[in-house]
Amino acid sequence: MAHRLITQVVITGARVFGRAFAEAYRQANASKAYAKTSGSGAGTFGAGSFSSGMSLSEAIKILDIGPTKGAETNLEPALERFKHLFDKNDPNQGGSFYLQSKILRARERIEQEVRDAKDKKAETDEAKKGWKPKVYKDR
Repeated sequence: MAHRLITQVVITGARVFGRAFAEAYRQANASKAYAKTSGSGAGTFGAGSFSSGMSLSEAIKILDIGPTKGAETNLEPALERFKHLFDKNDPNQGGSFYLQSKILRARERIEQEVRDAKDKKAETDEAKKGWKPKVYKDR
């Protein structure tokens, strides 16, 4: 009698776990499909965001700076604004850790955008000039 009860508990538990796993898998697929179609930061970081999950426009709004100009962007105003806001929101001085982390992620997002723009500009400049390997004739 006890073995029958244990078997029923195990089978019922396996069914519940299997259904929960299947539902979680369906939700993950739906979330992934939604993020892919919308291009937003929802789910596993869409095209508009990097590891921080923050869009460039959100980062610009948080730091309250002007729009970036690609590779020619001067980061000094953004870094000054970051230092000011980061220090103002220090949890040891009564600030918010959440806001401080948002400010940090905003700075990282803007720096990543500028870094990517500089890399892309360097690639296009190299493509325009053509690839010229260094050949050492005196070897």
